Amino acid sequence: MSYKDFEIIPSKIFEDVVQIKPSVFEDLRGNIYTSFNKDFYTNALPKQLDFKHDKFAESRREVLRGLHGDTKTWKLVSCVYGEIMEVVVDMREDSPTYLKWEAFELKGNEYSQVLIPPGFVNGYYVKSEKAVFHYKLAYDGDYIDADEQITVAWDDERLNINWPCTNPILQERDILMR
Repeated sequence: MSYKDFEIIPSKIFEDVVQIKPSVFEDLRGNIYTSFNKDFYTNALPKQLDFKHDKFAESRREVLRGLHGDTKTWKLVSCVYGEIMEVVVDMREDSPTYLKWEAFELKGNEYSQVLIPPGFVNGYYVKSEKAVFHYKLAYDGDYIDADEQITVAWDDERLNINWPCTNPILQERDILMR
């Protein structure tokens, strides 16, 4: 497999955030594409990443998950079913892009991924009836779970994110951030 099987689209705002689109082969049966190739992700991207585990989240329309992150985990995120608005926010206080955000429209039938570096939070809003969100995680040491993560309110006034909703369905820790 060559790197031409993936297109890397740099963020318009952040140096280490990239969108990755795989080549898709289609014929009368349907299609096939590669979602992960260790050589590509180890050698073609900005850092030597060691992906350790995957997570999937299934959510219904109007669910907003996030904004969550930590200071050591790289996340490779995608929507494998449905449609979401994915948002990444730079929470690195010493960064020139501190508190800036960028949104990506991710659709299960478009197969693209977003690579998010440590020090960023991310969240997504489900626009379709149902969506399945996938994240592949790379980090050193042990995984930082929810109780150790950075959590920022989805409607934090400092960010002024243009979410397509005013009253999303939230989990308890996100409601408490308001």
